[in-house]
Amino acid sequence: MRTRAALLCAAVAAAVPAGSVTAAPARAARPAQLGWEKCGTTDYPRLQCASLKVPLDHADPSGRRTTVALSLVPHTARASQGPLLVDPGGPGGSGLTLAGFVASSLPKSVAARYDVIGFDPRGVGRSEPALDCVPGHFPPVRPDSVPATPALERASLDRARSFAAACGRKYGDLLPYLDTVSSARDLEAVRRALGAPRISYFGSSYGTYPGAVYAKLFPGRVHRLVLDSVVDPTGVWYEDNLGQDYAFDDRHRALMAWIAQYDDTYGLGKDPEKVEARWWAMRAALSKKPAGGRVGAAELEDTFTPGAYYDGYWPHLAEAFAAWVHHRDTGPLLEAYRNFGAVDAAGDNGYSVYAAVRCRDAAWPRGWNRWRADAWDVYAKAPVTAWSNAWYNAPCAFRPVAPLRPVDITNGTLPPALLFQATDDAATPCSGGATAHRLLTRSSLVVEESGGNHGVTLSGNTCLDGYLAAYLGDGRVPRGGAVDAVCPKSPAPAPPKEKPASPTPRGSTLHGLPGFHR
Repeated sequence: MRTRAALLCAAVAAAVPAGSVTAAPARAARPAQLGWEKCGTTDYPRLQCASLKVPLDHADPSGRRTTVALSLVPHTARASQGPLLVDPGGPGGSGLTLAGFVASSLPKSVAARYDVIGFDPRGVGRSEPALDCVPGHFPPVRPDSVPATPALERASLDRARSFAAACGRKYGDLLPYLDTVSSARDLEAVRRALGAPRISYFGSSYGTYPGAVYAKLFPGRVHRLVLDSVVDPTGVWYEDNLGQDYAFDDRHRALMAWIAQYDDTYGLGKDPEKVEARWWAMRAALSKKPAGGRVGAAELEDTFTPGAYYDGYWPHLAEAFAAWVHHRDTGPLLEAYRNFGAVDAAGDNGYSVYAAVRCRDAAWPRGWNRWRADAWDVYAKAPVTAWSNAWYNAPCAFRPVAPLRPVDITNGTLPPALLFQATDDAATPCSGGATAHRLLTRSSLVVEESGGNHGVTLSGNTCLDGYLAAYLGDGRVPRGGAVDAVCPKSPAPAPPKEKPASPTPRGSTLHGLPGFHR
């Protein structure tokens, strides 16, 4: 009998990627020297940091430069397998502390054999220049994302237009060079600066795309390639976002079903549909009267969307939901917003880079009528994120730079790569993993059966992490066809016996929020 994983993740239409890689530079710059300095933190005391100047335009290696910030946890074994570059995704995610997380989370015998390298991609964090198109672009309370009136639609359209215009005014000279191909060429500059003949790469979510593009550009420079929660490279980016909406709706219903399962704790009902109806009623009420003057309908969406990425947040979200319904107690809801929604929305640098890269990578519809029609069509079937997702990406309808074309990542010359995918992932639906598996012809695909979290390795699933360790350790991959191995999903959370402590958002690890909110 075929497993659900095989049915969901292997039945993928044979789409043909549209586009090609831009021409390689005529000549490469000479290798740079890196000056590593200690920059350890309490959590990761062995971290070292450096910076590398790379060409802003890789076709003009002697021209203007930009700086990429790097971090390092050096190998400790006698024999090294070279650098392992790690990328948390985004676009716009910072990866400096990720090197410490990965080095401490892998088995010691595996981590000891790698120089684990984190980095802030061009435009991000400590890289220079770092983008911030509109400081405070996500202040509460924003307009309701669902444009039920012409005034609401105009308000959100004005925000999108003004953001795009501000980016053009402040960074018009940089925007043509903020794209995935340029970032992939930066990885090659890092390899040269390290003096390594080959690199290994471990990317999550959006981070799977620059990894696959690097492998397309420089297949002979790849030692190991791990892609966790894989972007569909044939849908970059407009179609991918529409596909996310349906998957996010499914995950929202899974949360409602989980809350109904624990009616004794939350008292919101045993019927998931009735629990969901109460959530929509809460949203409607907050649209009229925001909680604490800060959490309206849009902020409620910001708060609950991270629960689609990681079910460990569900007890916190359920507590806030129940407190508001039963007592109109806004305290837990405001706390949940601070922990989840505000962390995401306040990332002005991350969002600026997100918009810059996505809008440059591929063509987006320029006429707003297409966006409106598609969003309303999706909303009729999967309403939870249909409009918030559309507005998050709407600046791409008004971007001041011409688009590139998506990269055809088809690759039959790579060493075996290892891909991980959860069947119920919302941010990168499982069809993306299946598509990349088909295009990377020697790859192996490991699926977490019925798993819904995003960024599934190094999260405590011993089955998944066993395959990861074997591959990074000595290159062993499972072989089994359309899906090469299936792992059981990680256990769902249970309500805590006492009030749950405030969580640490996962945005600083490999398991950030890199879907349409990163």
